[in-house]
Amino acid sequence: MSQAMSRAPIGLPGDPPGGPRAVAVWGLGVGVYFVAIIFRTSLGVAGIDAADRFHINASALSTFSILQLLVYAGMQIPVGLMVDRLGTKKVLGLGAVLFTAGQFAFAFSHSYGMALASRALLGCGDAMTFISVLRLGARWFPARRGPMIAQVAALFGMAGNLVSTVVLARLLHSTGWTRTFASSAAAGIVVLVLLLLFLKDHPKGHEPPADGRAGGKGFVRQQITRAWREPGTRLGMWVHFTTQFPAMVFLLLWGMPFLVEAQGLSRGTAGLLLTLVVLSNMAVGLVYGQIVGRHHDARLPLALGTVAATALLWASVLAWPGAHAPFWLLVVECLVLGACGPASMIGFDFARPANPPERQGTASGIVNMGGFIASITTLLAVGLLLDATGQNYRAAFCAVFVLEGVGLSQILRLRTRALRREEERVVASRVETVHVPAAQDPYGREHSAG
Repeated sequence: MSQAMSRAPIGLPGDPPGGPRAVAVWGLGVGVYFVAIIFRTSLGVAGIDAADRFHINASALSTFSILQLLVYAGMQIPVGLMVDRLGTKKVLGLGAVLFTAGQFAFAFSHSYGMALASRALLGCGDAMTFISVLRLGARWFPARRGPMIAQVAALFGMAGNLVSTVVLARLLHSTGWTRTFASSAAAGIVVLVLLLLFLKDHPKGHEPPADGRAGGKGFVRQQITRAWREPGTRLGMWVHFTTQFPAMVFLLLWGMPFLVEAQGLSRGTAGLLLTLVVLSNMAVGLVYGQIVGRHHDARLPLALGTVAATALLWASVLAWPGAHAPFWLLVVECLVLGACGPASMIGFDFARPANPPERQGTASGIVNMGGFIASITTLLAVGLLLDATGQNYRAAFCAVFVLEGVGLSQILRLRTRALRREEERVVASRVETVHVPAAQDPYGREHSAG
């Protein structure tokens, strides 16, 4: 990319003002997402307990997470359309009701079927949170803050994961299944009340365009078609697909069994390593957000570098001679897995400048669907391979490389077209939009004189 796309943005006329009120309102939305992540990842620390409680094997256990993520992925485009039409507050409120109900039901589930239905309901509510938070940030903060706002939102989501790995794991073994999940569900009621009382879709004077919420004939088809036609949307989806799933699969279900059963670690030590993934994610997210916010042309190198590092570390652990990989290598692997979440957020930074504000929800839904489709596929593949190979984790986790190969091929296929299209938009806007100073472009990036 040219130097014109590498500098930090400085803001545009008509941008939302940001400021303390924006932080407060956006923080409410992030709080809802934080609780949703706690509920989503709570099964990750309860996988072994769930297998005992419901008397199920590895494939049936993976079905919990697969169903939850399948619902999540399938809801992404509908949720994006809902956000574009109904606004953030209504969608977030509905999501909070659903994921809280799902967590309560899971607490009192005694049969496999009821537990599956509970996780599906939870996944449906969870699906409504992140895209809503992205839209909320875009409505309350200047465009130049987009990459950092997205990374900070993801950081708080990982903090929710940290609560699962540290707090819920301890509660589960001290107070039992029902009390742990029921007491955690109370947090959903708290954020729902706060949301209904204080959250606003946008600051005064910054209402979305009238057609952004139109429900006219062909609205759904047009929104999806126009978003999908943009190479930046598709590139963003494949970046999300390729980067997110290795850490998601590890944290959501298979990390604890892999570390305990395949690597011979205690559950306490395995929990610490899962926590390390979360802490690494939070630290790397701040770094990636700063880099992408200041240097837009660093997006693809960061994403591809994360894919390469992840594949290298997985290969090193799985191919290590002997029964167990050394502890230091497992630590390094967990540190690298922590970069997967922040790298997946880069996908939204390709879709954001490719679509107008009234189509941001739909485009974000398409992007967000990518990583969860990859996670579903890998969760299922690992479970089936474990049952087929007699719990051979080395063979089962080779599924990771297949999905990374598929995603990488699509990124390389789309990258030139998407980046050229983005550059053309920047040049055209600088020529046609005479009220914007020459040092700016409509995507919130600053241009150097050269």
